[in-house]
Amino acid sequence: MPRYEYRCRACGDTFELSRPMAESSAPASCPAGHEDTVKLLSAVAVTGGGSSSAPAPQGGGGGCCGGGCCA
Repeated sequence: MPRYEYRCRACGDTFELSRPMAESSAPASCPAGHEDTVKLLSAVAVTGGGSSSAPAPQGGGGGCCGGGCCA
């Protein structure tokens, strides 16, 4: 079950809740009982143990603007 992070606007406490994705937007009360909370955006990094198999850029290298594909 996903965990979502919230911050209480009344006391400033930050807390997490495990809840189904279907309930991710539902209101949440802070542990102190305050109702004025906001869901925080969380950045999740997922890394694999294998090597990258992405092809190298073509056309001189360096990506779009470094490779000459931009007008």
